Amino acid sequence: MSTLLATANGLAGSLVASPLGSAMESSAVLATGVLQRAAPTTVWVVVLSFVFLECAFIVGMFLPGDSLLFAAGVVLAAHEQELSAWLLALAASVAAVAGNQVGFLVGRRTGVKILARKGGRILSRSNLDRASAFFDRWGFWSVVVARWLPWIRTLAPMIAGAAGMDNRRYITANALGAVIWVPALLLLGYYGAGLLDAMPWVRQATTIGSIVFFILGTGYGLYRYRQEMRKPLEEDPVPAESH
Repeated sequence: MSTLLATANGLAGSLVASPLGSAMESSAVLATGVLQRAAPTTVWVVVLSFVFLECAFIVGMFLPGDSLLFAAGVVLAAHEQELSAWLLALAASVAAVAGNQVGFLVGRRTGVKILARKGGRILSRSNLDRASAFFDRWGFWSVVVARWLPWIRTLAPMIAGAAGMDNRRYITANALGAVIWVPALLLLGYYGAGLLDAMPWVRQATTIGSIVFFILGTGYGLYRYRQEMRKPLEEDPVPAESH
C-alpha cells in the first residue's frame, strides 16, 4: 500500500512542478496512459486499499475517496467491465465497513486526543468540536450521513468509539452508510461514462479529468497529512462524552 501512495504522490509532485502549459499536456498524456494500462485488477487493488485507509485511519482524512470511487467507475466503463463494477461496489462496501470498524475500535482505545493538534488546519480543536457536535446531535444517523462528508467520514468512527456508542448499533449504522455511499458513487461513474458514448471526446475528457483529479488530490492530501502530523498535540483535548 505504501508503494501505491508513494507512486501517486510522486506523480502528483511532477505535475505540480511543471509549468502550466506543459503540466496540462502532461496530465492528458499521463491520464490516457493510465487509462490504457489500468486493468480491472489494478482498479480493485487501489479502490479497496484507499477505501479501507480512508475509513480506518487519520491519513484517510486527506485522501480523495469520493473522486476515487467515481474515477474507478469511469475506468471500468472504459474497459466495459459492468459485472466487475458491481462486484467492486460490493467489495468496497465491505472494505468501508471494516475500515470504519477499525476506526471505531481505535477511538474506543485511544479516545480523541490524537485528533487535535496545535495550529492544525484539519486536525484541529475546532474541527474536532464540530464533528463531536454533529455526532451528539444526530447519533445513529450521524454515522450514516458522515459517509458523504469527507473529513467527518474519518472522524465519526473514532468519536463514536470514544463516546462509548453501542457496538451493535454502530455496526448497523456503519453498514447502512457504506451500502449507500460506495455503490452510489462508483456506479454513477460507470453508468455516467456510458451515457457519454455518443460524445467520445466528452467521455475521454471526463475520464482524464477524473484520473488527474484523483492523482493530484492524493498527492496534495499526503502533503497536508505530513504537515498536520508534524504539529504537536493539544495539551488538553476535548474529552469524549459517554452516551
